[in-house]
Amino acid sequence: MEDRYEVELAHVSKRFDGVTAVDAVSIVVGCGEFLTLLGPSGCGKTTLLRIIAGFETPDSGAVILSGKDVTQLPPYQRDVTTVFQHYALFPHLDVFGNVAFGLRQRGLARGEIRRRVNAVLELVKLPDLNDRRPAELSGGQQQRVALARALILEPRVLLLDEPLAALDLKLRRQMQVELKGLQRRVGISFVYVTHDQEEALTMSDRVAVMSNGRVEQVGSAEEIYEHPGTEFVADFVGASNILDATLVRGGEGMSVVVIAGTEVAVSRLPEAEALPGERVRIMIRPEKISVQPSRETSGLQGTIESGVYLGDSTQWRVRLENGQEVVVVAQNRDPYQSPLDQLGRSVSIKWEPQSAVVLSVRS
Repeated sequence: MEDRYEVELAHVSKRFDGVTAVDAVSIVVGCGEFLTLLGPSGCGKTTLLRIIAGFETPDSGAVILSGKDVTQLPPYQRDVTTVFQHYALFPHLDVFGNVAFGLRQRGLARGEIRRRVNAVLELVKLPDLNDRRPAELSGGQQQRVALARALILEPRVLLLDEPLAALDLKLRRQMQVELKGLQRRVGISFVYVTHDQEEALTMSDRVAVMSNGRVEQVGSAEEIYEHPGTEFVADFVGASNILDATLVRGGEGMSVVVIAGTEVAVSRLPEAEALPGERVRIMIRPEKISVQPSRETSGLQGTIESGVYLGDSTQWRVRLENGQEVVVVAQNRDPYQSPLDQLGRSVSIKWEPQSAVVLSVRS
């Protein structure tokens, strides 16, 4: 019977010198899934990856790979390989030698090694660089060599620890697309660590957002962005406005709240239970808000405090009548008006009810 998951972590915890790095984390990675561990520096994501790889042993909990408990097994007895941020290529070996290294350690025949090296270099789009040394390669090419060296061992799971962090922005975005395409072609499970939310949203089948050693939320990129489960996720993944409100009434999938004296409809999450009259916190993304140039009978009333030209859009900062600030990102359309001409203007802001979500009940 085929294993349902390639990776299962069951209540895994790890402490270093009395500090909890990973706190009772349970998570699964499906066969052929691209799962990203996303979070700020120090949140525990790299420690969790090292636990899967076998470089760290958890203080409690279990690590199960392809249905087998490997918690106490060393790295070389686990069917995983790791690609690090610093690619750790052997500088004295050429591309062929770097990629072939693991197969030579396993004692494969020379002809089989050459066949597999050529095949994997074709896969990572480096078919003609066999004789180059790492110092003669660009950053993107070195990254591909590191991937080829890992993939040639045919692991069940590939672990990647911020492998694109050393690349410039343009190349990093190009490699995001290539890496996801590569994962689909090889069909193995990827566990990817990054602090870059764009990388996580671009490449992942699912994203696990981490904070202080815990997993805050796991879901698809769309779920994480559109329906964050906590204030941390809402604030860390993308830009967001988090506003204080008072619940007026709830309903099937929607609620009505009061913000700055005005009733507005918002999406209602089942876990955000509250009673009428209780204070709640809601989240709305800046690009989901529309700004009307003059006061209207509906919508939240406010005053434009600042405007920043961003090329294809303008970022407005609107101060509501109760003092709360709302950031709005609006696409620039003809006729274009300079932000300087809008400062101090009274406006009305609106959003579709499904675009705003109740995050929490305030104590």
